[in-house]
Amino acid sequence: MDKQNKIVGGLTLISLICLIAAYFAPIWWVSLTAPNYPADAFPDGIRIHFHFDGVYNGCKAAGKGTRMAGEIIQKDLAHDDERYNPITDAKKDLNKGAEGLDCVHEMNTINHYVGMFPIATGAPVEKPLAKFFFGFFAVMIAAFALPRKKPRLLVLTAGFAAVAVWMIVDQFMLGHLESHVQAYMQESGTFFKDMDRINVWGNNVRNISKIVIFGLIAVMAIVIAGTAKIKPFQLLLALVPGLLPVFFVITYAGWLWFFGHNMHPWGAFTVKPFMPTVFGEGKVAQFSTFSYPYWGYGLLVTIFVCLMLALLIRRKQLREGQAE
Repeated sequence: MDKQNKIVGGLTLISLICLIAAYFAPIWWVSLTAPNYPADAFPDGIRIHFHFDGVYNGCKAAGKGTRMAGEIIQKDLAHDDERYNPITDAKKDLNKGAEGLDCVHEMNTINHYVGMFPIATGAPVEKPLAKFFFGFFAVMIAAFALPRKKPRLLVLTAGFAAVAVWMIVDQFMLGHLESHVQAYMQESGTFFKDMDRINVWGNNVRNISKIVIFGLIAVMAIVIAGTAKIKPFQLLLALVPGLLPVFFVITYAGWLWFFGHNMHPWGAFTVKPFMPTVFGEGKVAQFSTFSYPYWGYGLLVTIFVCLMLALLIRRKQLREGQAE
């Protein structure tokens, strides 16, 4: 039993390290290629990286001139007849070289050409709250590593309380929820000028974020109560964070569907609603699309494997009456 507990402890430690690293890692990458983006200048095409907290420039040659997702220069759309041509913009970028190219901005320009929302408007609730969910998962993993009930409950209670206080202070007392809502509305207004609708979107993000914040606190209380009252409930402490790679793909695919099925009339030409490529290669107009997991997703898979192995060991202990 002592050997099994050490194995579980080692597997959960690996999972915790990978969990922390995964939050800062690129999880998925997407690239667009077209004749106007020659391979010698842009070997990876127009490439972006998806992280849990946002979307970032994926150009290899990114230099001092690069702007990250939150720093995209807004273009003035004061005139209804003004259109932006990715071909023209690409030529301008070719003149200054890939070193100064911001692929997030460039992909936004391409997406605007067919009437898509700016990339940064995707997952407006998930991205700013991801760090708290990672804290939630980290506490669950740490508690699962403990074979005794009382220490496990102590870690859950103290850890969840710390995450809850952190979340409340960060989002409400420090005003980060409101600043995020304003940034979301500003980003939405980059290509879309219906302020009444944008205000509705901002209110939706604000209200849903509040529901998720207090909902997460309620879930924390349920997890503590379940672990205290039901012995097999502790297996969920490993199962839920272990499913992170599944949660990511479902969320990612869902937002791709949203972007592909919510076109707007600002596009220079009309594209029928479509499902962007989740995994593999696809084609949209003259652009070839590529969408694949990156090394951060490997960390999520490692978490899954380690926690499932630890869960099986703990499940065996429970069956044999060797775990609390």
